[in-house]
Amino acid sequence: MMVVLGTDAHKRTHTVVAADEAGAELGSIMVAATSEGHLKVLRWAARWETRRWAIEDCRHLSRRLEADLLAAGELVVRVPPKLMAGVRRSARTRGKSDPIDALAVARAALREPDLPTAQLDGPSREVKLLVDYRESVVRERTALQNRLRWRLHELEPGYDPPSSSLNRYQTLDQVDQLLGAHHGVVADLARREVIRIREITSEANQLQKDIEARVAEIAPSLLALPGCGGLTAAKLVGEAADITRFSRRDAYAMFAGTAPIPVWTGNNQKFRLNRGGNRQTNAAIHRIAVTQIRIHPPAQALIARHIASGKSKRDALRILKRRLTDVVYRTMIRDTQPVQAAPARAA
Repeated sequence: MMVVLGTDAHKRTHTVVAADEAGAELGSIMVAATSEGHLKVLRWAARWETRRWAIEDCRHLSRRLEADLLAAGELVVRVPPKLMAGVRRSARTRGKSDPIDALAVARAALREPDLPTAQLDGPSREVKLLVDYRESVVRERTALQNRLRWRLHELEPGYDPPSSSLNRYQTLDQVDQLLGAHHGVVADLARREVIRIREITSEANQLQKDIEARVAEIAPSLLALPGCGGLTAAKLVGEAADITRFSRRDAYAMFAGTAPIPVWTGNNQKFRLNRGGNRQTNAAIHRIAVTQIRIHPPAQALIARHIASGKSKRDALRILKRRLTDVVYRTMIRDTQPVQAAPARAA
């Protein structure tokens, strides 16, 4: 009998509930979120010879637990939170608690046999960490630029730098010259903000070079895809967290939120936009699609063909994004197998 060990992970504790193949609870335990606690739960679970761990997919809380389980040779699958929540709502047990959530995770894993298998963190996580850090730095720069614009409006009402121009050193030099004629707290704060914007711009540019260098090693074929720049490719690699965990292209499309959702009955067959999935991956694919519509003839022909058939431009864009998702999936899979040829460049 296969026993599924559903786990509800938290910052300080982990709750594990064992369930049989029918979803009936066999036992539960709560341990500290430490290596000692992980060893304790492994000893507790050893009573079931055939077992599988199901962990709610919140890796900022469960990463250490996953690593310890994988190092011990355990089989671990990741359960999306929405699946756990759906199972919990349909259960006869009312309320919410850690054991209830852990049991819902186990039952969700029993209902969905094709869930992605957890693996140890690799280069993709390093790329994601760098991308996330660069985005936080850029957000800080944007906030500084917005404050600087208000100070310039107060000091020099007629001066309004063009959009995004405060990222360039030439524009910052012009701002410095303007501030040289002003004194007081407002001008002093504006000068401080200019200095900080320079520092952040230099750091962001260096981070971009480091990210693009790492992506060139991990996914060189992805960079050859028209419309896919270094930062977009890094976003796709980092959010996928090892593309091989997706068993097929349709699973990746559902993860990316580009798989259409059927909303039809009888003879009225319709599909609507998928508002689920990983929105960061969806945004990256959207950027590729918009760029290809502008520069890539095969994508332009696909859009024109579907518009001519009666579809709206928005529907045609959704079709292109779904097609691009398959291309991205095949490309990333091939990048994990360097002996194979490079992927096709068409959408």
